Amino acid sequence: MDAPEPCLHAMARGEPMPSIHDEEGPRLPDGVGEVVDSHVHLFPPRVFDAIHRWFERHAWSVRYRLHSEQVVEFLRQRGVARFVALHYSHKPGMARELNRYVHEVARAHRDVIVPLGTVLPGEPDAEAVVHEALHTLDLHGLKLHCHVQQFAPDDPRLDPVWAACASAGKPVLVHAGREPRSPAYGVDTYAICAAERIERVLQRHPRLVLVVPHLGADEIPAYVALMERHENLWLDTTMAVAGLFPTWEWEDVVRKVGDRLLYGTDFPNVPYAWDREIKRLVALELPPETQRRLFADNARRVFAM
Repeated sequence: MDAPEPCLHAMARGEPMPSIHDEEGPRLPDGVGEVVDSHVHLFPPRVFDAIHRWFERHAWSVRYRLHSEQVVEFLRQRGVARFVALHYSHKPGMARELNRYVHEVARAHRDVIVPLGTVLPGEPDAEAVVHEALHTLDLHGLKLHCHVQQFAPDDPRLDPVWAACASAGKPVLVHAGREPRSPAYGVDTYAICAAERIERVLQRHPRLVLVVPHLGADEIPAYVALMERHENLWLDTTMAVAGLFPTWEWEDVVRKVGDRLLYGTDFPNVPYAWDREIKRLVALELPPETQRRLFADNARRVFAM
């Protein structure tokens, strides 16, 4: 069952969207080759549980209510070669704990997990948190979320974070798209997020590598245009190709710039089958080289695997 057209409007009103009860496969599609998922979430159990409760109230019913070890085994058993582990903090003092947690989980699963860190923009020791994440823990980059963390990407307070990542040669995956919009975030995402804000960041920090997830939704054409001007900007496909948000036209975009995209899923925090999106991408019958880049090579390049 595809999601109905008003699903974005439901979230904007603070209402959860309906679940999608589609069929899931036991493994990745045949012949797809190596797959690296560039957008998977890992949190400590109590944080995961709190996030799933938030989704249930404000977004959608999470289909896979798994904890970190279960996430690793689920994806490993289904043929995913490696995945980028993401998390984010929403209050001061939380980022260090999360960064150390994902570092330890990744140490136990070096063959599968590529860990990123996080920081809460504006917290008092943000620069020290970033330094520990990138250098002491040697995490592969940072994850930031404008909605959850309530910041605009071009806020000057972020400049030390962007500069530190650029200097270390490590990327930042930043949810900077305006959607999904919800009063539960406590901030107007349309007021703080815009493609031109990301361009200002790239202009101020030309060595910075940025990954914007969800194809930059809902400003997909604007982000594709930015990619033409900034070779260090990448997009991932996470949730943008699932049909959950029918107003987002993605097929032509993937065909046009598929060799500059990263495949991602948002697993386990999804309301549909874990392989829903990869089936849709495979169905596009992209050129073999483009498919290899989309499903693995680009993520390996960006996150220095």
